[in-house]
Amino acid sequence: MYQVTQLKNGLRIATAEMPHMRSVSLGLWLGIGSRYERAELSGACHFIEHLLFKGTRRRSAKEISQAVEGIGGYLNAFTSEEVTCYHARAGYERFDELLEVLMDMFLNSRFAPEDIAKERDVIKEEMAMYLDEPQHQVQELLNATLWPSQPLGRSITGTNRTLDHLNREALVGYLRANYLASNALIVVAGRIRHGQVVRAVSPYASKFRSGAPAPFDPAREDQAAPRVRLLTKRTEQTQIALGIRTCPRNDERRYALRLLSTLLGENMSSRLFQVVREDHGLAYSIYSTPSSFHDTGDLVISAGLDLENLPKTLDLVLKELRRCTTTSPGVAELRRARDYVIGQIDLGLESTETQMNWLGEQLLGLGRTVSAATIKRRLQAVTPGEIRAAARDFFRSDRLSLALVSPLKKADRVEKQLRV
Repeated sequence: MYQVTQLKNGLRIATAEMPHMRSVSLGLWLGIGSRYERAELSGACHFIEHLLFKGTRRRSAKEISQAVEGIGGYLNAFTSEEVTCYHARAGYERFDELLEVLMDMFLNSRFAPEDIAKERDVIKEEMAMYLDEPQHQVQELLNATLWPSQPLGRSITGTNRTLDHLNREALVGYLRANYLASNALIVVAGRIRHGQVVRAVSPYASKFRSGAPAPFDPAREDQAAPRVRLLTKRTEQTQIALGIRTCPRNDERRYALRLLSTLLGENMSSRLFQVVREDHGLAYSIYSTPSSFHDTGDLVISAGLDLENLPKTLDLVLKELRRCTTTSPGVAELRRARDYVIGQIDLGLESTETQMNWLGEQLLGLGRTVSAATIKRRLQAVTPGEIRAAARDFFRSDRLSLALVSPLKKADRVEKQLRV
């Protein structure tokens, strides 16, 4: 049962009551992420995420972790393009302690200059780690290709140059201007009552700043032909990421797109896995992943393979994309894909943490809660023809972008393949 209460200052409180569980998962969500940042502030949200763990007026960084881990709990955070979330999990009887720690971090963090200097170096090490991971690097290269010279195409972590310019004044100013009651959401899932959460949160609510955060720049989609970006690098495998621009998260085609992605590459019985790996032995792993944002979206097909296998693999992938546009899936294949997606929803929502994430993503992404039963009904209603129609809408040359991290010196042949 989902319940949502909005306080007078705009702060929202949402709960998923799961009385059979022994734990609670608590999340402080902010409708702010990397795409809201100006170019010179790139990486600010992620930097702030790190700094909220570095100490408050009451606790050192070590004492913050001990306050949660010392009661058998878990504490973490993440920053994405459109949201930031600070979250914790522990036994249900420890809810008040979890809430107090998260509120202390959010409302009382020190942003000490020495902590900023140290954490700047930590983030640079994090970025260096990603540069050593071609699978991560190719995804960032693809984002820059799908959304060139705009916020969605920039790295969430920023760059060495922007990090060097993010001082205390810039970071605290950004937090005060954008981390507000109006775009904040507190979500709790587990063995707890909604009224209990509202009463516990209310004393902290007046300490949230008021105001309206800055809007994001809409995504620009002025592509006319396939794009290819190559990063030449000595690697054992060539990493590819084929991105297809799709639709916003509120678009009605999202249900057909979700099933289309599953048919293509979300499990071992998917078309791409069967054709590329099982039939031809060209790659160990190939998979598809859909993503959605307020005003756009994408579907990404990723694989790692020997450079010699690149032309054949691309041919097979493009052939499957074309087949999706011309032939509707069979009844049995669609049923298997639908049952897989519904099964994954059911399995995931057995967890308090997944329920907490489900509520947070829906309220900040859609502005409302949608029950799992409603989503499953919509998936059940998708027809084979709607899946083919979605493929025709999205699988077009002016929506394709390909990123490669590879020993390849030139991408001329690859570009020619995509243009056929």
